[in-house]
Amino acid sequence: MANIKTAKKMILVHEKRRKRNVSVKTAIKNVFKRASLAIADKESTEEAREASYRKAASTIDKAVAKGIVHKNKAARRKSRLARKINAAAKAE
Repeated sequence: MANIKTAKKMILVHEKRRKRNVSVKTAIKNVFKRASLAIADKESTEEAREASYRKAASTIDKAVAKGIVHKNKAARRKSRLARKINAAAKAE
C-alpha cells in the first residue's frame, strides 16, 4: 500500500482511468460486433452496412483520440470491417 500522499492520489486516478478505458474498449467491441452482424445479414441494405461501418469507425477514432487504443490497431479494425463490406457488396 502506498504511504506517500501523491502515490495514494495516483492510485485513485489510475483506477478512474482504468474504468474509462474498459468502458470505451467494451463500446468498441460492441459496435464492431453490430457492424459485423449488419454486414453478414443478407437482408440488410448497403446503406445500413455503410451506416454501421461509419458508426464503428467513428467510435474507434474517438478512442484513438483519447489515447485508449493505438492508431495501428484502430486502422486494422477499420480495415477488416471495410474488407467485409466490400466482400458483401461483391457477393450481391
